[in-house]
Amino acid sequence: MKQILVFWPSFLVAGIAEMVFFTVMDPQQLYLFGQPVEFSPIATYSIGFFGFWLVCAASSMLTVFFQRSADDLNRSSGSAG
Repeated sequence: MKQILVFWPSFLVAGIAEMVFFTVMDPQQLYLFGQPVEFSPIATYSIGFFGFWLVCAASSMLTVFFQRSADDLNRSSGSAG
């Protein structure tokens, strides 16, 4: 059930990040490794959204990971052995 704590907020923030990014940047004028991006605008928006979602999910996942208490950490490491 903790996946919803990671994926839902990261989905919302990725949507906002994409709106802000592509308000400023034209997808037809992006460059990747010095070459112009030759994808359609819809493909560029989709790739951008999933990229933002991946970064935001990693951030949320680290937040959930670092919020664990010492008891949670000791309980999970004790059951592995």
